[in-house]
Amino acid sequence: MGRATDPPAPAAAAAIEVSGLRKAYGEKVVLDGVDLSIPEGSIFALLGPNGAGKTTTVRILSTLVSADEGRARVAGHELGRADDAIRRAIGVTGQFSAVDGLLTGAENLVLMAELHHLGRRAGRRLAAELLRRFDLTEAGGMPAATYSGGMRRRLDLAMTLVGEPRIIFLDEPTTGLDPRSRRGMWEIIRGLVRGGVTVFLTTQYLEEADQLADRVAVLDHGELVAQGTPAELKRLVPGGHVLLRFADAAAWRAVARALGVGAADEETLTLQVPSDGSVRTLRSLLDVLDGANADVAELSVHTPDLDDVFLAVTGRPRGGDGACGREDAR
Repeated sequence: MGRATDPPAPAAAAAIEVSGLRKAYGEKVVLDGVDLSIPEGSIFALLGPNGAGKTTTVRILSTLVSADEGRARVAGHELGRADDAIRRAIGVTGQFSAVDGLLTGAENLVLMAELHHLGRRAGRRLAAELLRRFDLTEAGGMPAATYSGGMRRRLDLAMTLVGEPRIIFLDEPTTGLDPRSRRGMWEIIRGLVRGGVTVFLTTQYLEEADQLADRVAVLDHGELVAQGTPAELKRLVPGGHVLLRFADAAAWRAVARALGVGAADEETLTLQVPSDGSVRTLRSLLDVLDGANADVAELSVHTPDLDDVFLAVTGRPRGGDGACGREDAR
């Protein structure tokens, strides 16, 4: 009799489900049949060139504009039929700060609390908590106009959290921030997801998507041309390799003969061996090196990054075929 096994863990419910989303302005098609499924409590990153349709997607899903065709459910509610319920469940931080520069940080938060119909005492208490959470307590009494770019973006996101949204749309939230401020924003976003929030992120920074996202989709000419985890998308693009550098020419020649593949450079005593960077292929390579009894001075693994994916799948003429066109890397 077979041993009983635990049932598989149930899949996370979808925070956002999109099917056949289309939008055009006159003859210009902005979105052309977009399909998405984003699990609760995850970070989803939507990438694409300027004008690809990223912001339009956010505006439709956040009920700011209507789609021409297609269906979507956001936080369990049907888009176009339960928009008020969707608005109560989401928060939106756009490309441009919604902070009022004439008000202090605390006053901006209290004003937002009043718009959410919180009592004055509860609003002040929540404002103080959010200022603390976003490391703005000392600046809370200063006009927001005096804040740095990073401080304004943190305050903007804090204002989004006043309504305790289950889903947050972040439309290029770190544009214009210095590297330190950008990384600080990343930690805040990770903290939100640990608390159960779903984040829908659009960004121009490929490193940002790689660092944060559980799943990535690339939009080009209004079409999804690739989607999957960052690791899955990188495997769509050829060019990964292992670079070996040797201390002496004899070892270099022995390994070059044993492998029989790759680009050999006798001047630098290096070998560039095609590899997908997986543990299995690296183990096979190490076995060859052991068999050749070769002393390797340096070994480095080079795999395609999301920049390579982005360049490979975008920029083609509308409707053109490509190696990664309309792929789902599942």
